[in-house]
Amino acid sequence: MDAPLIFASPELAEERQRWLATLAGERRLSGNSVEAYERDTRQFLTFLTTHMGGPARLADLRELKPLDLRAFLAARRRDGASARTLGRGLAGIRSFLRYLERKGMVNAAGAGAVRTPKQPRSLPKPLTDGQALKVVASEAQLHEEPWIAARDAAVLTLLYGCGLRISEALGLTPADFAGEPTALRIAGKGGKTRIVPLLAAAVDAVGAYQAICPYRLAPAEPLFRGARGGPLQPAIIQREMQRLRGALGLPDSATPHALRHSFATHLLAGGGDLRTIQELLGHASLSTTQIYTGVDSARLLDIYDRAHPRA
Repeated sequence: MDAPLIFASPELAEERQRWLATLAGERRLSGNSVEAYERDTRQFLTFLTTHMGGPARLADLRELKPLDLRAFLAARRRDGASARTLGRGLAGIRSFLRYLERKGMVNAAGAGAVRTPKQPRSLPKPLTDGQALKVVASEAQLHEEPWIAARDAAVLTLLYGCGLRISEALGLTPADFAGEPTALRIAGKGGKTRIVPLLAAAVDAVGAYQAICPYRLAPAEPLFRGARGGPLQPAIIQREMQRLRGALGLPDSATPHALRHSFATHLLAGGGDLRTIQELLGHASLSTTQIYTGVDSARLLDIYDRAHPRA
């Protein structure tokens, strides 16, 4: 697997081989991960050959400064490496240096002082309005057991209609729907509580499920149940969504969490303001919510490209 390191001292090359063997054996990293770490550290040691004026040695790593690592990252960037590739490469170098540090051979503090290149933030992939409505429709559910099909429709409707995380939806109890509720009190990440308006469609979907669920639904117990009566597990809804993708011809990005993305994106497209959407989603920071402006802009540009006569 390992390419010969022409520009490294025998001692350093041997230690690196031991480190790679540790990754594959003790840490049980995948073959692809070990191969990537091998390649990244080989590129780094090859760079040091030119940077230090001779074959890389353990002494060079002992004297390594943050400036040396930044020079390596700059050289890789000039060669066209992406921020993701640079981040992975830096992680591999740090891992190797920490291995050597544990053996008392180097000090890895210099690598820790170098900031990881900022990763480009990928945009969420929401469903279109039409796709989301098809997914949550009761008649679209695929399970042959009517109460389970109604359950799946209710859960998916809460994800899209209220912007809930799947864990939040599955944490609801019958008491949350007692009377004629118009809002839900959701305990989100970090114990932060938020109030989410409850659409009539969501109330109806939950009511349809409750009416035919064969299990007793005590007020303080989980509302949504598995086939044997225990609390419904997220993997069940994820699997049902996967089946729906195939049946409705949806992309692989159509996951339960994509319904939450769709909730936010469709609100924004309809004129919702970011602060309100932030509160509805339970985001601690507005910057987290701002990512949906990129989705909306991308959608508008796509419409422009497809529809404008001069596009």
